[in-house]
Amino acid sequence: MIHPIDLAIVAASLLAVVAFGLWMGRGQRNVADYLLGNRNIPWWALLVSIVATETSTVTFLSVPGLAYAGDMTFLQLAIGYLVGKYIVVALLLPQYFRGQLFTAYEVLDRRFGRGTRRAASLLFMVTRTLADGLRLFLTAIVLKVLLFSESPADAAFDSHLALAVVVMGTATILYTVAGGIKAVVWTDVAQFFIYMLGALSAGAVILHRLSYDWPGLVEYATVHEKLRVFDFSFDLGLAYTFWAGLIGGAFFSLGSHGADQLMVQRYLSARGQSDAARALRLSGWVVLGQFALFLLLGVGLACFYQDRAFGRADEVFPTFIVHELPLGVVGLTLSAVFAAAMSTLSSSLNSSAAAAVNDFYIPLVRPAAPGHTLWVTRGFTVLFGLLQITVGIAGQYLAKSVIDNVMLIAAFTMGIILGLFFLGLASRRAGGRAALVALAAGLAGMTYIALFTSLAWPWYAAVGSLGTLLVGLAAGRFWPDGSINEMEK
Repeated sequence: MIHPIDLAIVAASLLAVVAFGLWMGRGQRNVADYLLGNRNIPWWALLVSIVATETSTVTFLSVPGLAYAGDMTFLQLAIGYLVGKYIVVALLLPQYFRGQLFTAYEVLDRRFGRGTRRAASLLFMVTRTLADGLRLFLTAIVLKVLLFSESPADAAFDSHLALAVVVMGTATILYTVAGGIKAVVWTDVAQFFIYMLGALSAGAVILHRLSYDWPGLVEYATVHEKLRVFDFSFDLGLAYTFWAGLIGGAFFSLGSHGADQLMVQRYLSARGQSDAARALRLSGWVVLGQFALFLLLGVGLACFYQDRAFGRADEVFPTFIVHELPLGVVGLTLSAVFAAAMSTLSSSLNSSAAAAVNDFYIPLVRPAAPGHTLWVTRGFTVLFGLLQITVGIAGQYLAKSVIDNVMLIAAFTMGIILGLFFLGLASRRAGGRAALVALAAGLAGMTYIALFTSLAWPWYAAVGSLGTLLVGLAAGRFWPDGSINEMEK
C-alpha cells in the first residue's frame, strides 16, 4: 500500500488541478468563451495541450511495456503520426477557419447537410464515451491498488474499483465544468510537465539502480536487439511494421487530428490558422521524442528485471513505480499517471459537450439567451462525465484486453468520419444521401473487419476512410448533389 507521504503528493496534485480549473472558470459569460477560450489561446499552450491529450494512461503505462517485451518498433507509428499531421495542416485545417465554427462536423453540414453532420457527431460522442470510459477504468485500477491493499479480482462487483472510478471521474468533471476549454488547455500544460518529470525521474532511478552506466545499458540493449526501430516486413496482421506505421499511422493521425472534435476544438481556440498550424506541426515532433523516451524506459526496465517473469508486459512499469521508486518519487510518478489520464478525459468531456450543444441542441431548440446556452453546455459536460463513469464501472465485467479495445474503438470510427471529409473534397456529385450511405457502409465494413479478420488496428483508419470514400463516390452517381461544393470554395 502507498506510503502516506506519496499519497499526500497524489492527493495534493488532484486537488490543485481541480482548484486551478475553478479559478480558470471565473468571468465566463458565453459559450464561445467556455468552448473556445474566446479564440485567444496562444499556440505554444495549444501545442502542449495536443501532446498531453494524445498521452493517456494507456500510453504512459503501456508503451514502456512494449519495449520491455520486444523492441522500439512502436516508434514507427509516431513517424506516421508526424506525416499525418503535416497533411492535416495542408488539407483539412483550412476548412475549419472558413467562418466561425464550433465543431468539426459543421464542415460536413456545409457540404452534405444536417443529417450527415449529426450522424458523424453522434458517432463521435458514442465512441468517445466508450473509449474514454475504458481509459477511466484503467486509471482507476491503479488508484485502487494504491488505496486498498486487497484486490478482490474474482468478486462479481468490485466496490473498491467502482469507488476509484468515481473519484477520478468526479475530479475531472469538476474542473472541466468550471473552467471549460481554458481549464482543459492550461491544466494540460501543467499535467504535461508533471508526467514528463515523472518519466524522467523514473528513468534516472533506473540508471541509478543498475550496476552499470549508460554505455553499459546501451550494450545490453544492443545485444538483445532492444533498440531496433524499423521492421520492413509486409504483414497486414502485424501492428508495428514500417508500412503499418507510416501508412496506417498517417491515416490514423489524419482521422484523430483532422476529423475528430477532440483535436479540432483546440484549433478553433487558436488566435488564427497560422497559430493552429504551428502547434499541430510541432506536436508531431514532440510526440516522437516523447514516445522515444517511454520506449527507452522500457529498455531500461528490461535490463533491470532481466530474470523476473511478469504475466503481462503492461505490469512492468506500474510494478517498478510502486516497489522500486524512492519515497516522494512514487507520489510524483503516480501523479504523472493521473495527469496523463485527466488530460485526455477532460478534453473528451469538453469536446463531447461542444458536439452535443452545437450539432444537436442549438439547431433544435434555438435558444435566444447566451447565458442559457452556457449552462446547457455545462450540463452536457456533467452528463458525459457521468456516462464515462458508468462505462468505467462496467469495465470490470469486460474481457481483460481492455487496452487493445481502447485503440480498436478509436481506430474503428476515425477512418469512417475521415472518409466523409475526403468525399466532400473529392466529389462534386455526391450529396447528403450518398454520404449517409457511405457512412452506413463504412460501419458495416469495419464491423466485419474487426470481428472476422486479423487485420492489425493501425490499418483500420486507412481501410475505413478509403472504403467510405469509394462507396460515397459510387453512391454519388445515383444521388448526385447539384449544389456547389462548399469545401472547395
